[in-house]
Amino acid sequence: MTHQNLTNLRAFGLRRQQGFSLLELTIALLAIGLLLGAAAVGRDLQRTAANQRLSTDFVQGWQLAYEAYINGVGYPPGDNATTPTGQVNANTTELCGNTLINAFLAAGIRLPEGRAEGMQDRYAYLDSNGNPQEVQVCFQNVAWAEPGATVGTYVSRQRNVMVLKSVTYSLAGMLDQQIDGRGDARFGRLRDASYANSTAVTTGQIWPIDDRMAYGTTTPTSRDEDQVAVTTAWFQMMQ
Repeated sequence: MTHQNLTNLRAFGLRRQQGFSLLELTIALLAIGLLLGAAAVGRDLQRTAANQRLSTDFVQGWQLAYEAYINGVGYPPGDNATTPTGQVNANTTELCGNTLINAFLAAGIRLPEGRAEGMQDRYAYLDSNGNPQEVQVCFQNVAWAEPGATVGTYVSRQRNVMVLKSVTYSLAGMLDQQIDGRGDARFGRLRDASYANSTAVTTGQIWPIDDRMAYGTTTPTSRDEDQVAVTTAWFQMMQ
């Protein structure tokens, strides 16, 4: 092997040992960061779109079904047909599950698709960590705080509501903005169940959970792999 060939081989080996330059590493890291950012934005947009479908197809679908029931039958689902009280189930117990579905089907009311046939009262969705959750619809007559005779006072009245079980903070906030135009767990037609009849609370309240909390907890201790905390929301019906 000639001296020139040895020189060329050494030079080639030196270039291979030098690896990537700082500029090349910077460009590679920037590209990786952009790809990860785009993936995260894509996931957020996908979950937002899924929550929007849950709101329009499921929650609003059940609202329309309830109104159709009232207009067609003349009293709330589960009420006493002979002596109607105007209250769901004629008392304060929830109307849920197969009893709820059968009551609407017997009245000839078309129901939202929901999760599956026979499970039209449920809807599966993903929380902010990408983990599966399932919201369930019920109806109930509950105590509901409304303005009293003087400014700043509130009284408790019986109202029919749609019960939304297993709602995450992100979903509750989106529904609240769509229904009331603001995120407030105490006032408006959509409230957290724990605040709905708070006659002594005269100020707005944030939702008692957020996406930093793990399922079943009320402290911000969640990990990326955890299901996030859920709550129960009440959506006031007009009748």
